[in-house]
Amino acid sequence: MSGNSLVLPIVLWGRTAPTHCISSLLVMDDLATIITGCHDGQICIWDMTSDLEISPRAMLFGHTASITCLSKASPCSDKQYIVSASESGEMCLWDVNDGRCIEFTKLACAHTGIQFYQFTIGTQREGRLLCNGHYPEILVVDATSLEVLYSLVSKISPDWISSMSIIHSHRTQEDTVVAVSVTGILKVWIITQDVNRMQDLDPVFEEESKPIYCGGCQSISFCTFTQLSLLVVCSKYWRVFDAGDYSLLCSVPSENDQSWTGGDFIAADKIIIWTEDGCSYIYKLPASCLPASEHFRTDVGKTAEGSIPPLVYSIADRTDKQLLICPPVTRFFYGRREPFHKLLVQGDSAGRLTLWSIPDTSPLQPLSTLQVSSTISLQEAFDKLAPLSAGIIDQLSVTPGSEEPIKVTASVYIPSQGRLVCGREDGSIILVPATQTAIVQLLQGEHMLRRGWPPHRTLRGHRNKVTCLLYPHQVSPRYDQHTHTASIHLSPHPQAALYSPILSVSV
Repeated sequence: MSGNSLVLPIVLWGRTAPTHCISSLLVMDDLATIITGCHDGQICIWDMTSDLEISPRAMLFGHTASITCLSKASPCSDKQYIVSASESGEMCLWDVNDGRCIEFTKLACAHTGIQFYQFTIGTQREGRLLCNGHYPEILVVDATSLEVLYSLVSKISPDWISSMSIIHSHRTQEDTVVAVSVTGILKVWIITQDVNRMQDLDPVFEEESKPIYCGGCQSISFCTFTQLSLLVVCSKYWRVFDAGDYSLLCSVPSENDQSWTGGDFIAADKIIIWTEDGCSYIYKLPASCLPASEHFRTDVGKTAEGSIPPLVYSIADRTDKQLLICPPVTRFFYGRREPFHKLLVQGDSAGRLTLWSIPDTSPLQPLSTLQVSSTISLQEAFDKLAPLSAGIIDQLSVTPGSEEPIKVTASVYIPSQGRLVCGREDGSIILVPATQTAIVQLLQGEHMLRRGWPPHRTLRGHRNKVTCLLYPHQVSPRYDQHTHTASIHLSPHPQAALYSPILSVSV
């Protein structure tokens, strides 16, 4: 805001999609929306149809660091809110429907995991966010105001929490938070239905602390199908525990130097585990892990490492595929109301989302490979647009004999003069009136047929691409607002690049 004028930022990507190295992802309960966060701090909202067709809808800008985790933040589907957290301790509350940032806060600690907890006060449903990360407790945050209300504290062996899960009890008025610390200590906290009064009390200490020797825990999942089992995934093995007394039921080591990065229950008798390189595997649990079996708990205390359960599916073998700059992010979600898809979702550093729909029935042939249900990247979505996505000065940048416009490598807006200055890859600098340029690029009409529109000036003085532009008057009023724009270019001589800024535009 400058005086009485409002400056509205507009971003034009052109034909090249922005980078979107996915670091976190979330599928909403209605299976109609996918949210991805990236290492650059942006968030992308993707629409998904009942036929699992995916298309990007909006990019959200609000973080200055890599997105570490995403979670839903509202109890009902008509008001779809999500919360995001970054490495710098930022938390944002977003409205998924219109992309608004509703609330923002910044804490001194960084979250690596957030889970939404819903409870009822009278006839009203309330929400809390349970957060863990680089600190030795679990913070309970109000899902509306993002205010820290109280914390779940460890009295015995306090340490950072690697992962946590909320066990909802349908038999009692108490729910349980189960977490594993970085040193492999399992922690249990009890949350009563009178949770709204807990913020007025002292910190809540754990009810149980038990070593389960699961160092480097990657994820912990509660079996919602039986409510009697816990899956703990570590980098070199995964284990199933009884959710009642946390006895070890099954332990399976990794093979072929694979590093597990997460897993979940997909049925009462099946789990899915995924690896650091993007592969996933579905196993059928042994009878000793199944509460409905007469052999349930028969191997408790007998052996630490059991035989490897039968492998049902192999998913997403990345052999001979594109080299990724960082490990892909994989998560499992299932619909709690129609459509009742069971989805494995993966996002990678190329901005690509891939979905697999997991069938309820096992294949007739063992070791079957599950086929991809849907996949798309941001660049593929841009390529499908008709007309193609507009760049900032595309009309002025198309050269004869080339389909691709000259890339804009730097730009600066001069509000006082209504001008836009663009430095390009070929070293030229273009001056255009900002409003007329926006009309030409964003609106379809007869004005697009007018030769030489909008009026512009081309300045040539650089031999290499322009890397940055500066309008000195915006930095200090001591510079004449009608005099200079400074630009710097990449030079084949390093000393020239370092010491030779050029005042090259005379307005």
